[in-house]
Formats: sequence, C-alpha cells, structure tokens
Amino acid sequence: MSWFPRVDLLGLETVATTIDLNADLGEGVGDDEAMLTVVTSANIACGFHAGSPTLLARTCAQAHGRGVAIGAQVSYPDRAGFGRRHMAMDPEDLRADIVYQIGALAALASSTGARVTYVKPHGALYNTVVADEQQAAAVVDAVRSVDPGLAVMGLPQSLVLQLAREAGLPVITEAFADRGYRSDGTLVPRTEEGALLTDSDAIARRVVELVTTGTLTAVDGAVITVDAESICLHGDTPGAVEHARATRDALLAAGVAIAPISR
Repeated sequence: MSWFPRVDLLGLETVATTIDLNADLGEGVGDDEAMLTVVTSANIACGFHAGSPTLLARTCAQAHGRGVAIGAQVSYPDRAGFGRRHMAMDPEDLRADIVYQIGALAALASSTGARVTYVKPHGALYNTVVADEQQAAAVVDAVRSVDPGLAVMGLPQSLVLQLAREAGLPVITEAFADRGYRSDGTLVPRTEEGALLTDSDAIARRVVELVTTGTLTAVDGAVITVDAESICLHGDTPGAVEHARATRDALLAAGVAIAPISR
C-alpha cells in the first residue's frame, strides 16, 4: 500500500492509501449484483456452505466482467449451518475438502474466462484457523498443493497467515467493516453482544479511521492496531448494500483509492 500525508474530508489529519474491498458472494443471499458495483474482490462460495454450480459460475462471470478479483471462499461441509458451526475435522479430510472446493471454483471461473487468485476460509473455519494449528496447517497445505501462487486471506495475526508465509504463500491481511473486535484483535462471536455493527454512517467512519490510521476501537473501549490490506463488507446482513456504498463513498472522500490487490 502507498501512503502520503493529507487532511481528509471528515476533518481528521490522516494518511491516505489504497485499500481493497471484499465481500462474500455467490451464497444465494443478499444483492450480489449491487455489491459487485462497490467491491474490488469477491469471496465466492464453493458449494460447501452455500451456492449452486450455476450461481457460482454466474457470480464468477459477473465479477470478471467488472474487473473484480475472485477468491475461493472455502468452508466446512455445513450447508445446514451456513458454515458457521465449528467442526472437529480430521486434518486429512479438511485438506481434501479444501482442495476439492478450490478446484471446483477454479474450473467454474475458468469456464467464464476468469481465474481464482486467492483463498479465504469462511465462517467457523475462518475463526478456527486463527489459532488451531492442525486445521490452519491443513488449509495452508491444501492451498499450496493446488497452486503456490494463490494468496491466503485472513486476520493479520492469525496462525493460518503465519503458516502461509512460512510455506511461501502470498497473504492478504483483512479487517471487517461491520464486526466487533476484542482487544486481542479477534472477532466478537456472533452469539455475543457487540458482534455486529448496523449503522451505515458509523461503519463508514470506522473504516476510514481504520484504513487511514491503522487503528480501531474494540468492544471494551481499547484502541487496537489492525494492519489490513483488504476490508470485508458482508453481503448477507440487513442493509449490506447501504453499508457498502456509504463505506466506499467515505473512503473516496477521504482520499483513499480503492482497488484490488495486484498479484
């Protein structure tokens, strides 16, 4: 990312930069077409937690047509729970599942003239590989075995990104626009108060602060440092499109350029 001093239109003395905006798409919920007018990267479901082959191919084609980068959003095999239930999977089984999902989405993307450039775990798997060594290693091994040029997207201090770096894989650090954070930099579980932000203006201002200062306020009031190359805008929450547009507009007004990460 490139940085240079400026005073943004929100009245804060900050630094301007370039940021990627990503969203979970191809899940059969939310307004994917509208989100694709805002984001620069699309985390497209791979069928294990949501999405049909037809929907996934269509989403790849739409993303490609708008110049939006495509990532494989891999998950536990949990369509009933939308991938949000932890599974104590055997690492060999998890590795094979991840390979299967990346391969499936890569083929669908290729059929539309597009390609997959990164992998992002979804839901409970995303949270598990922050600290679980066996599952994090299974994800990294799966990605590397398919294509060592694929980047892995995750939380900045997560174990999965540490292992990915050690394995020679590119990594993409991300933060969440509408999720609450604990003071240790992890996300507040969706079952707890403060897990989800719902006001578009508050979300937008928070993202501008995060992108331009590298900090945000955790649920306990602590100011934490978050080094993020990409910001996730959830596409399946109430008001998602409004949140996304408000965030994009606020970033542009603050002098922040929005673009996919070049790989």
